[in-house]
Amino acid sequence: MSDLPPRKSGSASSQLPQTVIDKVLARVSDAALSVDQRSQATRPRTSRGRPAPLDRLAADATRTPEQVREARSLRLVFSEFGDSYREFRRRTGAPVSADVRDAATRFRRELSVNSLATVAARLEELQIAW
Repeated sequence: MSDLPPRKSGSASSQLPQTVIDKVLARVSDAALSVDQRSQATRPRTSRGRPAPLDRLAADATRTPEQVREARSLRLVFSEFGDSYREFRRRTGAPVSADVRDAATRFRRELSVNSLATVAARLEELQIAW
């Protein structure tokens, strides 16, 4: 478990233990391999019943392939974190954590490794395995 106190604002990268960032980078790297495999598939992955938002499609069109790959990798890891958090809440009946919600909102706004590491640190504070 992380020894971080709950945090409301400030720079995430200056307060996160390096081990959290290292673990997040490893997860993002693994996710990038998965993204690469999906992009090389002969049959495209089907959507989950809803089309991609137009702004995401437009953003993907203006980014380099490496930027698109990184964004997809970050979103994939974030989605896995969300699955872990929802499972934890379902199993324990815990209410929504304001710190986790704030970190998730920040990640959606910034879409960076540092903001994803903040989400991971908040999950560790709740002793959620990710």
